[in-house]
Amino acid sequence: MVLHLALVTVSLVMAIPFLWMIVTSLKTDPDLASYPPGLLPRIWDWDNYPEALEYAPFGTYFRNSLFISLGHTALNLALASMAGYALARIPFRGSTVIFMGVLATMMIPTYTKIVPQYLIAKGIPFFGGNDYLGRGGHGWLDSWWGLIIPGALTPFAIFLFRQFYLSLPRELEEAARIDGMGEFGIYARVMTPLVKPAIATVGLLTFESSWNNFLWPLIITTDTDLRVIQVGLSAFQQADQNAWAYMMAGTTLATIPMVALFLLAQRYFVQGFANSGIK
Repeated sequence: MVLHLALVTVSLVMAIPFLWMIVTSLKTDPDLASYPPGLLPRIWDWDNYPEALEYAPFGTYFRNSLFISLGHTALNLALASMAGYALARIPFRGSTVIFMGVLATMMIPTYTKIVPQYLIAKGIPFFGGNDYLGRGGHGWLDSWWGLIIPGALTPFAIFLFRQFYLSLPRELEEAARIDGMGEFGIYARVMTPLVKPAIATVGLLTFESSWNNFLWPLIITTDTDLRVIQVGLSAFQQADQNAWAYMMAGTTLATIPMVALFLLAQRYFVQGFANSGIK
């Protein structure tokens, strides 16, 4: 009973910022300007949502975020699962060293990689007017390539898939080899269907990270048609004032896809973290 009470209390405390966001998105300008601020709006202004969508091209921002997030998720699932399978089930010289390298990259702070990653994207040969030495143009800046490729593979996804593939019995692949199935067939048709919790966990985390990514799309794009939803929310921040109601309405709409995705994949997501340490 005490444990349940503590969990409910913690859950309510964590829900307060989201409730404040929703309530603020329904307030009028007089409510926002009043002091002290009221807990609930005196007039529930539902027009803030359509007006927020008209304030900036949020349809374009949503489309871009969805396209990039789906691209990152699909590429990460495909590449990380193949890498994890190779490290877990295919013996080859240097596999331990490669795996240690993957773990080492997980310890590098994200923000320390921004400048080198930007310079690499700008110096990609034969893209954006660059020559074979990567000079003379802008490379992958202001392009879909620069928005999608750098986030196409994560070391954590490789680690998680490797741990799940290690937990599967070796008799399965031995039986498949006896039946004449090739290595890729064993990976795709025998092993991968058995690691659905890992697929759901990696897919959800990748989509969430890509959907909420702000810094990389901000520094690599200047074209409005390539802006993502998190960068687009900055349109409500003005030099003289902030459109708080519109900003909270846009943030609420940007949060809905992640909440829906988590509710759909919750069972596999929790199972994926619970079993990630199994060898």
